[in-house]
Formats: sequence, C-alpha cells, structure tokens
Amino acid sequence: MTNALTESLKKLFLGEETEKIGKFIFSEETWIHVGILAIRIAIIIAISIIAVQVGKYIIRKIFRIKLKGPIRKEERREQTLLKLLENTLSYVVYFSAILAILQEFNIDVKGLLAGAGVLGLAVGFGAQSLVKDVISGFFILFEDQFSVGDYVQIGTAEGMVEEIGLRTTKIKNFTGEIFILPNGTIAQVVNYSMKNSLAIVDVAIPFELGVEKVEKSIDAFLKSMSKNNPDLLGKPKLIGAHDFTEDSVIERIIAETRPMRHFDIARNISMGVKKHLEQEGIEIPYPTLVSKSFNNQ
Repeated sequence: MTNALTESLKKLFLGEETEKIGKFIFSEETWIHVGILAIRIAIIIAISIIAVQVGKYIIRKIFRIKLKGPIRKEERREQTLLKLLENTLSYVVYFSAILAILQEFNIDVKGLLAGAGVLGLAVGFGAQSLVKDVISGFFILFEDQFSVGDYVQIGTAEGMVEEIGLRTTKIKNFTGEIFILPNGTIAQVVNYSMKNSLAIVDVAIPFELGVEKVEKSIDAFLKSMSKNNPDLLGKPKLIGAHDFTEDSVIERIIAETRPMRHFDIARNISMGVKKHLEQEGIEIPYPTLVSKSFNNQ
C-alpha cells in the first residue's frame, strides 16, 4: 500500500518525463553502460599514449642506428627530421584516438569527416596565409635551408633554431627570447651554421719592436694553440701585413673554426697573443677582433 502511494505521488508531483529521467539515472543498467564506456575510453587513451611513446622510441632507435652507420646526412638535418617525425606521429595517433572515442558515443565519424572536408574547403579560401605557411615550411625542410640547432638571422630575429614546424619556426635568442615566425613570412635567411666559420684578429705591431721578430713569436704561439683544440680546424695563420698606421703595421690572423665558434676562438687568439708577447717582453696594444661574422664557403 505504501509503495503504491509513493508511485502515485511521484507521478503527481514529478510527472512522467521526470520519472523516466529518474529511472534512467538510477538504473543499474545505465551505470553499467557508463562504466563500460568509461573503461573503453580509458583503454583507447592508454593505447594511444603507449603507441606514441613506443613509436617515438622506435624512431629515435632508428636514428641512433643511422648515426652509427657509414652513410648518413648532416646531424643538424637528422635532428630536424627526428623532431618532425615525432610530432607527426603524435598528431596522427591522437587524432585517430579522438575519432575512436567519438565512435564510442555513436557519433557518425564518416559524416563528420565529410562535413569537415567541405568546411575545410570553404575555410581554405579564407586561410590563404595558413596554406602559404605550410607550403613554405615544406620547402624549408625539403631544401634544408636551416635545421634545428642552426644559428640563423631571419629579419630582426637572430638566434638558435629551437623548432621547425610546417606552419611556424621558433628561434631562441641568446638572452632567452623566443621568436615565433610564420613560415610564409620568411623571405631571407642568413644561416651561420652550414659551413665552417672564420675567426679574424688584427694585431698592431709598432715599427720600433721589429716586425719580423714579433711575427716569429706570434707564429710560434699559433702553432702551440692548434693542439688539443677541437674547435680549431687546422693551425691559425698569420697572413701578414693587412694595413698600416703612422707608427705600426696591422698584422692579420685568420683561423678556420667549427660553425659559430669563431667568436670564442678570436677572443682566445687575442688574449693568448697578448700574454705570449708580454712573457717575451714585447708590449703591444690589445689585438682587435673583427666583430663581423664570416663563414668559410
């Protein structure tokens, strides 16, 4: 009698629709279905994460094996391709996971993809800059204009390339700023890392010291400097008189270095020459570093 009265009161105060909702919410079958759905979604997410991690491990393993092989491309290009492949793998796997989750909710994925294709076509006409960025990014990678780890100058942005995507390029300045450049805006690139660099130091030798004597002393120091210095490619060269002043001759020293190591090598040569000559009792003005960057082509 009490149960019948309770049911009558429910129908009276809650209505039939509310009663249906209540039955659905508090139904055991509903919660079983929700639990199964949650477990399946969790499995999809877990599988996608594992697939990405395993895929990235395999890609890195392949590149490590390739690095040890006799036939290989430049390391800078390999690092760029490695990063791009890892990002592409993540996009593909996670996009597939999203589609699988939508299917679990009985959403028509085929119709959704067809609609997205039509929408993408319409958006494409209004997103020409995006298309330009993607095409430019493809040619940057295809032509190997620059790679991750290169030191470049693009417009006012100068620094190390942190990341290259199909749409944007990220450059980190030596003070920490990150420049994010749409690839379509990159019109001219100065790449300092593609070839070996050239360090240049000018030394002023007063005439009264005896130019030949000082030259022999500098040359002896340069020979000793070339030992155990991996950034130097060969012995620095004293190429002789470069210019003259009223009381001195300007001697120029050049040294081929690894890419972007010419600044440090030039400073080492400058300070080393000064100290070496002082030890031999020869006083000269501090050598002049040529601040302009050179690349040995």
